[in-house]
Amino acid sequence: MTTSAATTSLANLLHRQRDYWASGATPSLDFRLDRLKALRGAILKYQADIIDAVKQDLGRPEFEGYFEVGVISELDYVIKHLRRWVKPRKASLPLSQLPGSAWVQPEPRGVALIIGPWNYPFQLIVSPLMGAIAAGNCALLKPSELAPATSKVLAQLVEDTFDPAHVALVEGGVEAAQALLAEKFDHIFFTGGERVGKIVMQAAAQHLTPVTLELGGKSPCIVDADVNLEVAARRIVWGKFLNAGQTCVAPDYLLVDERVKDKLVAALQQRIQACYGDNPATSPDLSRVVNDRQFDRLVGLLNQGNILAGGGHDRGDRYIAPTLIDGIGWDDAIMQEEIFGPILPILTYRDLGDAIAAINQRPKPLALYLFTRDRQVQTQVLDRTTAGSVCINDVILQIAIWDLPFGGVGSSGLGSYHGKHSFDTFSHLKSVLKKPFWMDMDWRYPPYGDKVKLFQKFIGLS
Repeated sequence: MTTSAATTSLANLLHRQRDYWASGATPSLDFRLDRLKALRGAILKYQADIIDAVKQDLGRPEFEGYFEVGVISELDYVIKHLRRWVKPRKASLPLSQLPGSAWVQPEPRGVALIIGPWNYPFQLIVSPLMGAIAAGNCALLKPSELAPATSKVLAQLVEDTFDPAHVALVEGGVEAAQALLAEKFDHIFFTGGERVGKIVMQAAAQHLTPVTLELGGKSPCIVDADVNLEVAARRIVWGKFLNAGQTCVAPDYLLVDERVKDKLVAALQQRIQACYGDNPATSPDLSRVVNDRQFDRLVGLLNQGNILAGGGHDRGDRYIAPTLIDGIGWDDAIMQEEIFGPILPILTYRDLGDAIAAINQRPKPLALYLFTRDRQVQTQVLDRTTAGSVCINDVILQIAIWDLPFGGVGSSGLGSYHGKHSFDTFSHLKSVLKKPFWMDMDWRYPPYGDKVKLFQKFIGLS
């Protein structure tokens, strides 16, 4: 298909979606629930294909493949609570506004564009999609071309489940994304890196389109001296090397109290061996790096510091061993960008205040992790740092609590979603004030005369 033909086809698809939304079909609660339940059925139907696809794309073990299908947990939560979310939300009135009533009325935005990443290529398309459907929108999906097997399964699932006038999917690379971003949408939801996030925001600005940006960043993991080192090591190793480190909220680096550094390193080394064996290259439980470009970037980061574990790699298999590195400084290349791979730098601190200052000198992270029993330390870190989310004495699991908003802050993202927060993200929360005719005091109408004192009282000046 030529570029002009593709553009025409896209324009026609968007026209169909706008007409469908304007028809008033999508805001119906029964329609929303029906389509969400249809999506649930489709996930169950395609679950084996989804798991096989992420294995092709990322070498994902079956257990981790089910994290993609696990999006059904959030879907069930949305289906369960949607009837309550769509109801108007009562607002209180000041005495000066009585009699009357006020409320917030959620309404659909219209046609949403959802652009997904390659690292969790199914989950991170479907999770925002359920929010768009729950809020009563039409949606156009653009999965990552860097996970082609999953993109193909998604395309088939969407085609089998939805009228394309309601939900449709466009496959393709950079040109397809550029063509989509040139169009006017009512909301754009993007998950990916900061560089492309800026491009999305610039494109959205041309149409004053609201955006949600789920980005990333270097998520620190602080390990205090007052900690169960064995449990901490177990949880850190799982969170860091899950999906070969290609997780936006993975611990990016460790900041360890120097008093327990050696013991923690030993515990991490033992845990890596327990999880992936003496030769992790043969482990069935370790994912692979997504492509050669990412592989080469990550291998380039291995040429610094002292490797304490791992370091092995094989470009033909896109394999990099779970790796621990120390002897790293804040100015080294590995500390200048999100690692997004199975490499874990270990830095130390003597004073917690210095550790907090070092974190605060850098862009605000998507997640921050803290391992400590000390409540004063917990309070100090919570009060003096900023991050999209914080998890104390564990990693990653905070993003699977549907009552918690998931999103970044600053360069790690804009806006949030999950559960009701997804519903709100894809809704316009319309303010409504209703007044009766039976009382109409004249305090606000000219001639004003000596009404100034009365108005001062109304607004709290006297």
